[in-house]
Parts: sequence; structure tokens; C-alpha cells
Amino acid sequence: AHNMDNVSIWAVADCTGHGVPGAFMSMLGFGFLNEIVIEGGITNPAEILNRLRSKIIAALGEKGENQARDGMDVSICVWDKNTNQLQYSGANNPLWIIRHNSTEKPENVKRVTTLETSALELLEIEPDKMPVGFYEENSKNFSNKSIPLHSGDVILQLTDGFADQFGGNLGKKLKYAPLKRSLIEVQSMQFENQLNAVATIFDDWKHTHEQVDDVCMVAVKVE
Repeated sequence: AHNMDNVSIWAVADCTGHGVPGAFMSMLGFGFLNEIVIEGGITNPAEILNRLRSKIIAALGEKGENQARDGMDVSICVWDKNTNQLQYSGANNPLWIIRHNSTEKPENVKRVTTLETSALELLEIEPDKMPVGFYEENSKNFSNKSIPLHSGDVILQLTDGFADQFGGNLGKKLKYAPLKRSLIEVQSMQFENQLNAVATIFDDWKHTHEQVDDVCMVAVKVE
């Protein structure tokens, strides 16, 4: 995350590998993002991902092994607080926005999740279906999506560890649809209390099952 003037930029990433390989990829991504955004002053999220991919490929090319598998899934948000516009670009990682159902929907919404018991809805904006790393379509640039923000909006980014967790009575994956409904339901709580509620949902689902992946979820609320 980084703030410059009245613009906030933050990223959520899921790197391939566990242990030392995963740590290596995380360090590369963190360092390169700092170079691109802080030192380079780039604030266009798609351009950030394009440059990050080039740097990752160059670094892994020197390393020379597991090139087809190494990389990361990333979502980047750039919030201009002067215009209240959010620019988003994603590499396999979607963007979710929870807002009142009377508020206008952006043009690029792929799916909408609603509850009969809530006036809120969850809007899903799809990412580009390619990672940051080696890929068949490396020549294809990442795309930007613009979303006008409104007071009360909650911007959500996450990795797949939560939805992929095994648990419940049948030991199956939680999946995204129940997670989306749960995230709408916890909006009735104070924002600072929602973290504990979401953690409880995960722990209750997992119960005695082994955790299968790391879990990352970032929520930003527009006042």
C-alpha cells in the first residue's frame, strides 16, 4: 500500500509456491512494486501489472527453472479521492464491491450477489485471466476498469485460500457463493468488528480440518 498526494494505491497478491520458493516470489513482487510505484511514480494499475510482469519474467529468466509455474495472481486498486474514482486491474484476482442496491452499478460488473434479508449487494468485477509471470499470452496487456465510488462502499480483494478451504459436515470446499453471502451479512456490524466475524466464519468452517492455504482478505470502506 502507498499514498501519494490524494491517491491511495494498494495491492493484494497470491504468489506461487510455499516455503522458500513462495517467500522468494513474495520478496520479488514486493520489491518490484516499490520500484514501479514509489520510485517510478506509476499510478495506472494496468501499467503497474505490465511492468511487474516484465520484471518478474526477467528475474525468473535468470533463475531459469519452473518458469511455467512461477508468478503471482494480483489485484491492484488506485483510488483518487479527489474524483472518488477507483481504477482496478487484476491478474486472476477479482474485485468485489459491497454497496446499497439502490446505488448505480458500474458497466463492468460481471456478477451480482444479493440477499433477501439485506438491501446490500456484492458486485464482482472480473480480472484478466492471466497471471503475473510466464503465460502463453504474455504479449497481451492487462486492462483497466474504472468504478465510481459512493459513500458506504466496501472494496474487497482476496486470495483463493478462504474459498478453497475444506470443512463443513462433508469436508468440501467452502467456495465463493457462501463466502459472498457471509460478507454481505457481516456488513450489519461495525466495520472494525467484521474482521473477527469473518475469522470466526473461517474457523467454524475449517473446524478440525487442516488449513490448505494461506488466507488474505483486504477491505477498504469509503466514508
